[in-house]
Amino acid sequence: MPTIKYKPTTPARRNMTVPSFDEITKSTPERSLIVIKKKNAGRNSYGKITVRHRGGGNKQKYRIIDFKRADESANTVIGIEYDPNRSAYIALLQNEKGEKSYIIAPVGLTDGMTVYSGADADIKPGNTLPIANIPTGTFIHNIELYPGKGAQLVRSAGVFAQLIAKENGVAQVRLPSGEVRIIRLDCKATIGQVGNIEHDTVKVGKAGKTRHKGIRPTVRGSVMNPCDHPHGGGEGKSPIGHPGPLTPWGKPALGYKTRKKKARTDKYIVRRRNAK
Repeated sequence: MPTIKYKPTTPARRNMTVPSFDEITKSTPERSLIVIKKKNAGRNSYGKITVRHRGGGNKQKYRIIDFKRADESANTVIGIEYDPNRSAYIALLQNEKGEKSYIIAPVGLTDGMTVYSGADADIKPGNTLPIANIPTGTFIHNIELYPGKGAQLVRSAGVFAQLIAKENGVAQVRLPSGEVRIIRLDCKATIGQVGNIEHDTVKVGKAGKTRHKGIRPTVRGSVMNPCDHPHGGGEGKSPIGHPGPLTPWGKPALGYKTRKKKARTDKYIVRRRNAK
């Protein structure tokens, strides 16, 4: 998916790029598969802001994605669509009964192609199989952590995991972060790499596009008063006055591990993502 670069007719246009949307073949969503998406501007049920810098943005409707892929009949691709709720594109499928569903669109999936789900499916992009039936070395995405729960791992644009080993009833999968994780063989995964590969090369170009996403401005702590932020205070441009950057509540903000020391799933991690 190439990107389009504009001529610098305005400061915002300079260096700005947008997706070309060459893969998109269907412009309107399937009405039976969309639901209203309510916004809360980062506030909880008491009206208190629990996530800062949220609010505004364009209206969106949620597309219901089939992450379980329980239908093992032939499903024909009838359109590739844009999804405002995720970085990846989605594919609209229709089975032999006329029932429609959405899946994450992998690289190479186009209109008219047929995808299958089940242990007997071919090793082709878009097909979903139990990991036990997938050859070692295959690129996969949409990986389940618990059989039947639906895909939870490797779902964003351009990413893929690799099945590197199968032994003792479990598989070792290298995730996009570099982490190697143990996953049960009866969990399902989809063949191929997630589409919209060049998503991370798009340059926003102007502040307005960020506001359209519902993200509000962020004020630097160094320009606040000391009562408002640990980095605040001082005459003129002052250093932060700490060994490392801190959050507004005084917690380390750089290199601080937030994962629980004794997480229940530690036993499933063979190699950490930051291991040397």
